[in-house]
Amino acid sequence: MAEIKSTMELVLERAARMGKASADEMQQEELQRRGMQLGAEFLDTATQKAAHLQDQLKRAPEEQRNTLKIGVLNTMLRNLFLPRDEEGKGRVRRAMEALVALHDGSAQIDGLCRELLQVTDRYGEHRTQIQKQLQEQMRTQIQQALARETGLKTDASKIDPTLDPRYAQEWSHIEAELNSQYGQALEQYRAELTRLSGV
Repeated sequence: MAEIKSTMELVLERAARMGKASADEMQQEELQRRGMQLGAEFLDTATQKAAHLQDQLKRAPEEQRNTLKIGVLNTMLRNLFLPRDEEGKGRVRRAMEALVALHDGSAQIDGLCRELLQVTDRYGEHRTQIQKQLQEQMRTQIQQALARETGLKTDASKIDPTLDPRYAQEWSHIEAELNSQYGQALEQYRAELTRLSGV
């Protein structure tokens, strides 16, 4: 399983390398960082096509292309995550689109990305379904508790279970378990894509 490093770990490693890095190593690191910026710009610009990203790499001097590409690939691999909303889904899809394009449409990379997309889509569906079930369960419990306390029947549609602290606590527990389950599958795909990308 590939280990994901925190930003702090990456900064500390970079600082340690800079202390003993040669001019060539520092230039390579700067090129990787530029590649990561290109990748981030691609992800942040929804109208940009993956072909444009490839063109940017092709316009770079030949001796810089591979290092820039490694930076872009690192950005794309880091942006494979379990999305919680539509914006996140879009970012994951764009990262996959770029990965396939950067590997010249490789059938193997495309297949892995399609499988991973199914995992992330199932995660989103499962997450929404469980969240709705928990809300209904909590709404019913709150409605019953109010009926016992006041003797009046309360309209369940007017009860917002997300305001109850017990909901937040229970959802946090359920979400962590869900993230753990799907996160394992995500990490396996990310590790294989990382291996195939050579980064």
